[in-house]
Amino acid sequence: MALAPNSPRPLRLAFAASDRPDAQLARHNLIARYGEVAESEADVLVALGGDGFMLEVLHRTLESRRPIYGMNRGSVGFLMNDYEEDDLPDRIAAAEAAEIHPLRMIATDGAGEAHVALAINDVSLLRQTFQTAKLRIAIDGRTRLEELICDGILVSTPAGSTAYNLSAHGPIIPITGKVLALTPISAFRPRRWRGALLPQDARVTFEILEADKRPVSAVADNVEVRRVARVEVFEDRSISLCLLFDAGRSLEERILAEQFSV
Repeated sequence: MALAPNSPRPLRLAFAASDRPDAQLARHNLIARYGEVAESEADVLVALGGDGFMLEVLHRTLESRRPIYGMNRGSVGFLMNDYEEDDLPDRIAAAEAAEIHPLRMIATDGAGEAHVALAINDVSLLRQTFQTAKLRIAIDGRTRLEELICDGILVSTPAGSTAYNLSAHGPIIPITGKVLALTPISAFRPRRWRGALLPQDARVTFEILEADKRPVSAVADNVEVRRVARVEVFEDRSISLCLLFDAGRSLEERILAEQFSV
């Protein structure tokens, strides 16, 4: 976590920026103003870019557990703070922390090889051809849906619930909500099934039916495994990530406000 404002030494910052010119310029300006230490020695890593870049940084720093303070030099910036060069150490010291846990995906392909990946937003299964996917869904070893005919399905964390999950008409989940969203993508049968909210410790297993005829890929954030036969998804609470947000603009507040946006 960031140092308190009355800490006896200055806050040690490291900066990471996307390839966008305005992000690179921001990094240059901030280093000139506040200095920089090696990422391994930093109290806080400042990420400059958009939400996609923030996800890249989170994946890259999974092991360090270093707090990350993002500033928007991209497009959407839902996971980022507003870009301001003034008083950066004070803003960070006063920031509110959000702890998030990734999903762990174990995708077994048609050859029987298991592929493991982590997802901060969601794990999605997507049809690979013009034919719909056919899936069997089990929760904690118990089959709950014998056959779902669809374009795909996803499991979302609370942090990811305002991303692809929301676009697929899934529920927005408070960041402190102890649930995961299971959301179908263009379900054809059962026609009226709209998904489910699952306990955070649920283990979801997808079995791909007619996998040769109806191939399916599994995607954990930016890692794709094609022609899967079976996919398991669960929240890995052994891994904690810390995002910092300006006071009064916490991730919890942003997610709540999103539910009232029109």
